[in-house]
Amino acid sequence: MEKLIIEGGHSLKGEILISGSKNAALPIMAATLLTDEPCIIGNVPELRDTTTMMKLLRSLGKNVEFENNTLTITSNGKINHRADYKLVSTMRGSFCVLGPLLAKLKKADVSLPGGCVIGVRPVDLHLKGIKALGAKYDIDNGYVIVRTRQLKGSHIYLGGIFGSSVLATANIMMAATLATGKTIIESAACEPEIEDLTNFLIKMGAKIEGRGSPRLVITGVKKLNGLKYDVIPDRIEAGTYILLAAATKSFLTLKNADISHLMAMVDLLKYVGVNVVSEKNIIRVKSKKNFQPVSISTFPYPGFPTDLQAQFMALMCLTPGVSVITDKVYPDRFIHIAELNRMGANIRREGTTAIVEGVKELHGAPVMASDLRASAALVIAGLAARGKTEVHRIYHLERGYERLEEKLTAVGAKVYRQKE
Repeated sequence: MEKLIIEGGHSLKGEILISGSKNAALPIMAATLLTDEPCIIGNVPELRDTTTMMKLLRSLGKNVEFENNTLTITSNGKINHRADYKLVSTMRGSFCVLGPLLAKLKKADVSLPGGCVIGVRPVDLHLKGIKALGAKYDIDNGYVIVRTRQLKGSHIYLGGIFGSSVLATANIMMAATLATGKTIIESAACEPEIEDLTNFLIKMGAKIEGRGSPRLVITGVKKLNGLKYDVIPDRIEAGTYILLAAATKSFLTLKNADISHLMAMVDLLKYVGVNVVSEKNIIRVKSKKNFQPVSISTFPYPGFPTDLQAQFMALMCLTPGVSVITDKVYPDRFIHIAELNRMGANIRREGTTAIVEGVKELHGAPVMASDLRASAALVIAGLAARGKTEVHRIYHLERGYERLEEKLTAVGAKVYRQKE
C-alpha cells in the first residue's frame, strides 16, 4: 500500500489535460454486451474502475484490448449471464451490466453491489424498472436473478427519494433498446454521462428520443451494431482541478474540458471570487485574493454535483466567514470532515448539512482517504496547506483520477508516492 506525500503552499501554473469521463465510460463499456459486433471506444481513462469493468467484460465472454486510452471490444463466442461477486462488489458501477445482459440473453445473474462509505445506495429503482419491462426477479445468496421470455416496452417512473438515479436510468434504457414496443422513462437522470450513453446507443442503431431530458422514449429494435465512439471529458475531474486552482490561488488552463457540464459550480464560483472562463474546449481558472462564503445544496444534474461537494468544502475551509453545505443526494457523504479538521479546518456537521467556518490557513497532517472524492478534497487541502501532508489509502484516487501525480507535478506541485 502507498501514501501520497504533498508539500503544500506552492502556487501552480500551467496546463492540465482532462481525461475521458469515468462515469460515462463504465455504462458505455457495459452497453457493448448488447451487440456481437466489434466496438472501438476512444478517450477511455486508465483507472482502477475502468480496469475492473474490463475484467468483468472478459469474465462475461468478451475479448477486451486496451491501448493508448482506446478500448477494442469483440465477441468471444457465447456470452456468460453471471456477473461475479468478486468483481461487482469492488465497484458499484459494474451493476449496470444487468440491463444489457437481460436484453441480450433474456437472463442475468448479477451480484448485489452492496453499500459503501458514503451511504447505502439501494437497487430498488433498477428492480422496479426491469419488472415493468416484464422480467421476473429473485434475490438469492446476494445475487439478483432475473429471467424473461421477452422484454416488453412500458411506461416507467424512475424517480427516487433523492431524485433520479443515473445507474438505474442507464440499466433500464439499455434493457429497453432490445425490448418489443415502446418504453417511456419518466424522471430519467439528465447527467451528461447519461446523454453520452444515449448518443452511444443511438449510434449503435437504437431508437431513443429525448436525450438529455427527464423523459426518454425508447422504441425497441431487433439488433444493435458495432461502432467507433469517443467518450466525453470528465466533468468531475475538471471541476476538481478548478477547485484546486482556486484553493491554491493558482492559474491553471484545462484542456479537453466542457464548461457547459459545470455551470452550477461555475456560477457559484463567480460569487465566491474565482474567475472561470472558457473558449471552445479550454477552461482557464484564476482566483481573486479574497473569497466570499456561500451556502450550497447538492442536487441531481444540472444542480451542484454531489461528486464535487467534498472538494468544494476544501475551498470553503479557506474562505473567511461561514459557509453552509448540504448534500441532498448522499446525506451521509461527510466522512472527510474529520480529516479536514485534522488539518486545522473548522467544520461541524448537523444532519445532512456541514457548517464551515473559514480559517486563515490549513496545516499539513497525516490524513486518511475514505472514498474517491474525499481523497481529492484532501489532496486540494494538502496543496493549499502549510507544511507536509500524508494522504493514506490513495488507492481510492486511482479509481477516478488518471495520472494525478504526473498532472500535478507538471504544473509545479510537490507531490510524490511513498510506500507505507
